[in-house]
Amino acid sequence: MEEAKRLHARLLRRGGRRLQPLLLRVLAAGDLRYAALLLASYPSSSPPSAPLHNHLLHALASPRGRGPHPLLPPFFARVHRLRLLTPLSFTLLFSSSAASSTSSSFMRFAVCSHALLVKSGHFAAGGDPFLASALVSFYAKNRLLDDARRVFDEMPRKDAAVYNALLSAYTRLGLIDAAEGLFEEMPEKNVVSWTAMVSGYAQNGRHEKAVETFLEMWEMARVKPNELTISSVLPACAHVGAMNLGRKLEKYARRKGLLENLYVANALVEMYAKCGSIRQAWKVFQGIGRRRDLCSWNSMIMAFAVHGLWREALGLFHKLRMTGVKPDGITFVGVILACTHGGLVNEGKLLFNSMREEFGLNPRIEHYGCMVDLLGRAGLLQEADKLIASMPVEPDAVIWGALLGACSFHGNVELAEIAVEKLMHLEPQNTANLVILSNIYASCGKWDGVAQVWKLLKEKDHKKSAGYSFIELDGRMHKFLVEDKSHPRFEEVYETLDNVTLTMKLVDLENLEEVEG
Repeated sequence: MEEAKRLHARLLRRGGRRLQPLLLRVLAAGDLRYAALLLASYPSSSPPSAPLHNHLLHALASPRGRGPHPLLPPFFARVHRLRLLTPLSFTLLFSSSAASSTSSSFMRFAVCSHALLVKSGHFAAGGDPFLASALVSFYAKNRLLDDARRVFDEMPRKDAAVYNALLSAYTRLGLIDAAEGLFEEMPEKNVVSWTAMVSGYAQNGRHEKAVETFLEMWEMARVKPNELTISSVLPACAHVGAMNLGRKLEKYARRKGLLENLYVANALVEMYAKCGSIRQAWKVFQGIGRRRDLCSWNSMIMAFAVHGLWREALGLFHKLRMTGVKPDGITFVGVILACTHGGLVNEGKLLFNSMREEFGLNPRIEHYGCMVDLLGRAGLLQEADKLIASMPVEPDAVIWGALLGACSFHGNVELAEIAVEKLMHLEPQNTANLVILSNIYASCGKWDGVAQVWKLLKEKDHKKSAGYSFIELDGRMHKFLVEDKSHPRFEEVYETLDNVTLTMKLVDLENLEEVEG
């Protein structure tokens, strides 16, 4: 900043008017008040150009801290008085980081700016499409979807950018039906449009649809995915077990140099891990090298832990500590889970206690759930019950479900009854908890208890949910339910299944004859 002030002094002594280099230096130094005074020092009769005012407007609307800079409204008013507002001025305002601020004062200012925009004629028919998409995005980011839709509908001509702004808002807020309707009416779809739908499906739990939409984009529409598309569809591949598609995406990403993007690399690690290919996950993790962030470490630690490789998970945790990266709550879920698989009760307790004592992290409900599972599997049911009683928050169904599972394994009827009572209050429709209690009664010979539970199940009209499975074939996911006939090739499926069953019976018969002979 001192250098900028010395430059300003030299310009004043020489009577120089080269304002742009000076203003850019002041803005780079972060002294926005000095920059505003610098522009205000020029007479209103010959003010600096609109682009220079837009430079400062953009800086004031995109502060490094929270919320807009206090100078933004008065400076914007001054630029308006000087008749220097341009479409770019409004675009910078509505697309700035301040535009997603929760400040009520900024919201009032932004709405007034929109009114001024309409009055100025800059938003007339055939106007700037970047301005239109910025305005739609502004209302959408602030969850004012009715206003966003109204602006959208009032536009006589809409390009892909404006459609994408509203489409992204719908998917981000989980309004998938509205997003699908808008997507279908789009005259032209680009990679941003397709990515918004893929991401929306994946983030709202419709993983099969996310994969289906991605394949439609890639194979039928011939639209090439970018980093965001790939990092959006890979989690969906993980959920439905589409590892072959994941492999194709890895090859594509390597060929296009997209693995340099850390989000893509991390999503790939998670995809391979959830599909059970720990070796491939580890290979990608090693390839990330020094670019690894905490998400990379957490994905690999969790992958080892979930697959029972507790030594590898804990070893990787110690390597993480040696790099100086501070673990977070997700890290501790992974390492406590690793202790559970390894039966390391004392180590798990030490890690759980170190969260608050060493790292300043307050254990959340998922950490208590892991500890209850760890203690329960080790047969320390009373200690697990005491831990639940000491929780600072109300235990949820996962906590009581973990205790019930431990009671089932160790045959503890008393705590099982308490856990089921809590579970029936938290999730009364989940009758599977009553089935587990019935099995516990049966294993202990308490047949009166079994009869009471099944009477209750009958009253609740207990029906088991139909099981289903996914099979990936030639990059496509096929879903099968029990006794399902919805698949277009179900006749061939059942014919093949009958042949396999018959072959198994013949083999079994041959083996029986050999034994008897």
